[in-house]
Amino acid sequence: MTSISMGTSRSTAERLAAIRGGVKPKRHNARTIAALTRNPGCARRAVLDTAGVDKQRLAAYVDFPARFGQSGFAIARGNAFEAQVKASGAAELVKLLRERLGLPIPEVAYDDLETVTGRENETPEVRYARSRALLLRAAAGDSDAGTLFDHPLLGLDVAGQRVYLEPDLIAFQHEGRFHVVEIKSFAVVDGQADPGKVSAAAIQSAVYVLAMRQMLAEAGHDPEIVAHDVVLVCPRDFSNQPTAVLVDVRKQLAVLRRQLGRMTKVDAMLAALPPNLSFDLAPDADGVPTRAPEALVDALQTVDARYAPDCLSVCELAYFCRAEARGCTAALGTSAREELGGIERVETALGLAKGELTPAEEQEEAAALLRNAARLRAELVAAAGAAG
Repeated sequence: MTSISMGTSRSTAERLAAIRGGVKPKRHNARTIAALTRNPGCARRAVLDTAGVDKQRLAAYVDFPARFGQSGFAIARGNAFEAQVKASGAAELVKLLRERLGLPIPEVAYDDLETVTGRENETPEVRYARSRALLLRAAAGDSDAGTLFDHPLLGLDVAGQRVYLEPDLIAFQHEGRFHVVEIKSFAVVDGQADPGKVSAAAIQSAVYVLAMRQMLAEAGHDPEIVAHDVVLVCPRDFSNQPTAVLVDVRKQLAVLRRQLGRMTKVDAMLAALPPNLSFDLAPDADGVPTRAPEALVDALQTVDARYAPDCLSVCELAYFCRAEARGCTAALGTSAREELGGIERVETALGLAKGELTPAEEQEEAAALLRNAARLRAELVAAAGAAG
């Protein structure tokens, strides 16, 4: 299971615990970080994710359940394919690296970092310390450090907080250079795969590359020894036989760096929130929530959201935020929000387009665009009517 645990100061940690209701923080994966960085201006998502709130359960309780996610069958298929690729010390993967990618690997040392301690009692610090020690030894050229590192725990700074990220990957090291290997169960048919799935895999892999580079840089190593070419392993055609391709994630890395750098610091966000803010469901002895849904809706509305249509595919609270944003120009998408800067409501935009309203000073540029668009539409409608 992929997980993130958050390292914070005591006061901040206590505040975040109160926000999520004192329960254990929700464990996230690289998809969560990638999705968070896609909308850095959304304070609501930043606060909930940093506190580790279970957004899926919260959304369902306020009657706006999430409508995305993998099916149990897809998860089982993915786990089975990953186990196959990693079986016998990742024998199939090593074969792919040798034959498909032309990498000479005379010997392979395999370290399963998922089994450092008992899963039930392990701490992120123990896993991270072991992972960091092995990876740094390999970076320093220690011949006994290993070649393949399964499930290393990595650190990454997100929204001003240090998080520990456990990726479902293998870090492959050969002659002082590391490669991230991402294993996915979607098929590559005739050399082609679903572009959306490849894009999602690329940005998740970029999260891992960035985390590894950050760790090496903090230890004084050249971060560029982590390759920007990620090894993507998928089933070939309609069989269960794996195939490997290289995916360049430089573009995704640039986006991640820029957006993570723009994200609001957690302490600053917390300072702007009501001191008693909490998303505690107050479950009874049987685990059934007892807090009124209306109280949770009120709590959500105290944290500013920045809804956009693509939130529907990446955020569990998107349907709640969409309903809340109904009638706002932001609900039309990022490009519309940028073009209509200073105009928050759709009815205002329509009134300005028709010349029924006088724009404020900050609305004049957007109003001119709206009037021009309305004029062009009228001309097209007239031309179509004449042609008919």
